[in-house]
Parts: sequence; C-alpha cells; structure tokens
Amino acid sequence: MMYILLFSQALTGKAQFARQTISLNDNWSFRKTKDSTAKEWMVVKLPHTWNATDMQLSKDFYQGEGTYKREFIFGPEYKDKRLFLRFEGVGQVATVYVNGQLIGTHKGAYGAFCLDITYAVKLGIPNTILVKADNTARKDVIPVNHFLFGIYGGIYRPVSLIVTNKLNISTTDYASPGIYISQKNVSAGSADISVAVKIENKEKLSQDIQLKTIVYDRAGRAVLEKSTFEKIGTQGRQQVTQELQLEKPHLWDGLNDPYLYKVHTQIIRGNKVMDEVVQPLGLRKFEIIPGKGFFLNGRAYAMHGVSRHQDRWQYGSALSNDQHQQDLDIIKEMGATTIRFAHYQQAEYMYAACDSMGFVSWAEIPFVNKYTGEEGDNARQQLTELILQNYNHPSIYVWGLHNEVYGKTPADFPAVLTRELNDMAKLEDPYRYTASVSGYGEMERPTNLNTDIQGMNRYYGWYEGKIGDLEDWAHGLETKYPDNKVILAEYGADGNVFQQQEASALGDTYDYTLPFYPETYETKTHEIQWPVIARHPYIAASYVWNMFDFATPMWNRGSMPARNMKGLVTFDRKLKKDAFYWYKANWSKEPVLYLTERRNALRKNEITNVTVYSNSGRPSLYLNGKKIAALPVQGSNDVQFIFKDLHLKKGDNKIKTVVLNQGKMLTDTMVWTLK
Repeated sequence: MMYILLFSQALTGKAQFARQTISLNDNWSFRKTKDSTAKEWMVVKLPHTWNATDMQLSKDFYQGEGTYKREFIFGPEYKDKRLFLRFEGVGQVATVYVNGQLIGTHKGAYGAFCLDITYAVKLGIPNTILVKADNTARKDVIPVNHFLFGIYGGIYRPVSLIVTNKLNISTTDYASPGIYISQKNVSAGSADISVAVKIENKEKLSQDIQLKTIVYDRAGRAVLEKSTFEKIGTQGRQQVTQELQLEKPHLWDGLNDPYLYKVHTQIIRGNKVMDEVVQPLGLRKFEIIPGKGFFLNGRAYAMHGVSRHQDRWQYGSALSNDQHQQDLDIIKEMGATTIRFAHYQQAEYMYAACDSMGFVSWAEIPFVNKYTGEEGDNARQQLTELILQNYNHPSIYVWGLHNEVYGKTPADFPAVLTRELNDMAKLEDPYRYTASVSGYGEMERPTNLNTDIQGMNRYYGWYEGKIGDLEDWAHGLETKYPDNKVILAEYGADGNVFQQQEASALGDTYDYTLPFYPETYETKTHEIQWPVIARHPYIAASYVWNMFDFATPMWNRGSMPARNMKGLVTFDRKLKKDAFYWYKANWSKEPVLYLTERRNALRKNEITNVTVYSNSGRPSLYLNGKKIAALPVQGSNDVQFIFKDLHLKKGDNKIKTVVLNQGKMLTDTMVWTLK
C-alpha cells in the first residue's frame, strides 16, 4: 500500500503552533473482515459505512466486523509532541491498533472517543493505523438491537489527529474539549460565567503556568479576560476553575437572535502559548413553567418541534457536513424552532449549527425500546460522553435518558438505571433539564417521573384510538397533574407518498398492520392534532415524529420494507409531503399558499372538496378557469381553508388558488384527473 507522507511534508514549519487538528479522512483501505483475500481491500474516504444500501432495503444486512487501515510517516517535528487520534463516531464497537499495538476499545456508535497514540508512534518510518469496527447488536451496548433504527457499521463520522505539547488541555476526558463553561444568574443585566479547565502535564517536573481566558464578542472584540497563575504537577489530570462576570451581555435568543461569544482558553508558560482551546458561549436562560410552557430569557418561546434521525437514502449515516446543513435548512424553512435529536448523540456539526442558527435542541442517549439488564455501564458511559462532549453548546436545553424502556415496578432495571442516570446528569451538569420518554399516556407508569421532564409519545389514530383523542389526553393530564413538566415527545402517522386515498374516504382511526399507508391519512392526522397541541400550553414542547423518513431494517410495513414513513420529507430529501406544508403554513413567518392532495391526482369522486393552506389570508379558488363563487369554510384552524362540493369533469381538471399578500399575488396550481 502506498505510504502517505502527509505530515512531514504538509506541516513543515507549523509545529510551533500550540495545537494542531489534522483531518485523517482520506486514503483509508477497507474490507469486510469476513472477506479474507488482500485483493478485496477498497480505498474509501471517511465518513464511510458498509450499510449504505443493504440496511435500507431489508433485514438481510451485513452485521459484523469491518476493518480499516491507513499508513503514514511522522516527521522529526513531532518529537516531544503528544499525539491523539479522535474518532467522532464508529458503529458500534471500535478496536484501534497502531503499529500492531492495541491502543483502545470503544463501545457505542454515537459518541466520540479520543486515544493517546504518542507511545506507539515511530518517527521517520511508516506507521499503520488499523481500526476494527463491529455493528453487531450486543446485550451490553445501547441500543441493544436494530429494531427502532439500524446501527450502521463503519467509521461513519470524521477522524482527526490532534497534536499538542506535553503541557496541554485534556483531549481524553471522554473526548470532550477539556474546558466546561457554565452560566448562572443570566439576565440582560449580567451573567456569571464559570470556566473549568482540565490540564495534563507530561513534562518531568511541575510547571508554573498562566491560565488565561478571553471572551470575544461576535465582532472579535475582547470583552472579558481573566488570568490566574497555577502550578501544574505531573501526577494526574488537574482541574482549574475561573469565575467571570459579564455586564450587560448580549443574550442568545433562539432563532430571533442566536448571538454567540467565543471563549479562548490558553495555557501560557513564560511568554509562549502552550495550548489553546476555543469554545462557543451563548448566554441564555431556559425555563419550563408548568401549565404555561417554555420560556427563553424570561419570555414565552414557542417550541415548534421535529425529531431527526441522522440517516439518508443510499448514504446511511455517513453524511457530509453539507448534508447535515441541508437537513437543518429544510427544518428551518418549515418554521420549526426546536429539534429532538433522536435517539442518540448526533454529529458535532449539528449541535454547533444549532448554536449558530438558533434552534433549541434536545440531546439524548440510545437507551431505547428494550433492555437486557447488561447495558447499565455502557449507558452511564454514553451519557457521560454526551454531556461532556456537548456541555458548551448553548442550544441544548435537555439531556434525554431513555425512550420507551419499561419495567413493571419502580424497582425494575429501567427505573433504577434511569434514576442513576438522572443523578449522573445532575452531577455533571446541574444547569440543564433531564427527560425520559414513555410510549404510554399515563403518568402513573412505574418507569415515569424519574427526571425533570416527562416526555410521552402519543400516536392517536395510528397505534391506538382516534386522531382526536389527543385532546382528551392533554386535558386529562393538565387537570390531574397541573404541576408537572410534560412534553409531547413524538406524534404522527406514516405516509407513503406512492399510496394515496381521497380525503373524503378517510376515517379517524387506522390499522397500521395493513399494507396501505396513504399519505393523505398522515396529512389528516397532523391537521387535527397540531391545533390541539397549540391550544394546550401545558404541553411545553412537541416534536413531530419524524422530520425525514428513515431506515428501520427489521420492519416491513406499508408496502415499503425497511422504512419508517412518518417523516414530513422523504428519505432522499427530494419530496416534501403535504404535512410539511401544513406546518410551514402554521409555523413559518414566510407566506405560504399550498394545495393539498397534489399526488392524489387520479380521482374517483366527481363531487369533492379542495383544501388550501394559507397563512396569508382567505384564498380564492379556480376550477378549470372559473372562479368558485362559494367562500371556503375554515378547517381545523385559521390556515386551513376547505372549498366544498366542487364538481369535477371527466378527464383533467386544473385547480388554481390565489391570494394577495402584501401587494404580491401568490399562486399554486395542480391537476386532478377524474376517471
């Protein structure tokens, strides 16, 4: 295999920098371990997964081990440096070797891990990194199965080399940034800021240092600075905390004004910066007031939410930052204000982008669906990783501890572990909420009420009851438990865009075991349920399940194997369903005019209704060039307009709607064909 001489060539003259972070995403060789012949190695670029196709088609996907390797040469400029490999995500158990020497093992597909390779590297000669990744479901690693979503195999997120001096801010504290920024007493008048820094000294003697923290505003001006002088010993990792106060801070205000400061933390010895880490700082105050909803910086803030799985058609979970950004742009277009990143830690890019774009976000671990009793240690590890790696992201308001994991009593494993996880979360981060999620609607469930927030997943009209039963559920909880913090963590229904049914033929309940999942039923579900949610501020936040269709390799439902079709956008992100425009009309500040059932174009009924979404006033409708004289009736809320009892002609019927919005005419058209 060709040696990659990238470090000694590309970085000559840069070794004086305090810290270097170098991408290692190119020039990897890969093979499925079961394929033993050397000729079967293939060159890949990270991110990479071997399940990009098979896991999205059926339950017959490759579950097992894959091997990655690459070679390179370190030049002499790396003498007396510390060298670390940082993996942002490997599915799901990773074993890493350098020059044949075991460096470390990591269990869990979704958190980052960072390994010290200094002692295994040889300067001036070829070095080999070899990574074995295994996505076999295991009883001791969460998630313990592939049922709710597939665990994609591979090095499916970026890898980097971190180079530091022997005196450095820690990189191996659960792969965190090594600094932890807390904020207290935040208001428009002032904010108290605490910066905890974990420092390592691999020199032979204790070192006298200056620890400097500088806060820069968006324009790059230093607005706050703190220096302390410390003696750092050689025995163990040491933590230093600095307390600062910022007067009249510019607050982070969600989508309204996602203002970010930058915090630069430096270790200085003599006049030389030995290490430096830069982190975001968004000063804000989150609060949930029972019965009143969510508040940001003391003001009510609408939590219009969607959930997001990280995979995509024919890419699996191996997504580029551009693809992650496209997802966020689609979510923003629809008008959502908050995102539940379900059911696992997602790419670091996503949390950073939420900081800068202004999305309030929910981060969680994959303790989901089923338990074995053997995964407790791994759940604790993954929660620690989630919190420490993402501690400084201002957009995150809650840590999710479990989703739909049940026991029969409060003494059973799920409840006991959830209480332990909650204690851990409060110890690591006393400033954010915790949440657990039940798939049942009763507060009295034995695994409930072990966190700050009780999330509930409610699929009325799909898995149980009628679509409108959501109203009685919400009213019942707010009457019986007025002091509880409650979030509707999931709701919705499947919708296959290749299957349609005229709305007039739809009921208010459905048998999800049928092979027919009409998109129009999904649309109807959201048309009825969103107005219910909007009427109940007791539901502090709600999250549509799901923003995008995603892979469920163990499922075969709705004539679409290996697919959950509850998304508002198709798996390939190419088609936005009617329900997407329903929420856009309700949530977005942009003008929306949209005709529904455009894919339900082959009509059976001569007399039919036409539904228009408009957030720009009452629209007009034209059928085959003739304006409909009758005014539309209001549907479930003030953006839904229904033109009733229109008469279609045989063959093609052109339907057009128009509305005048601030002097500009909006138009939408479609064609229905009557058999």
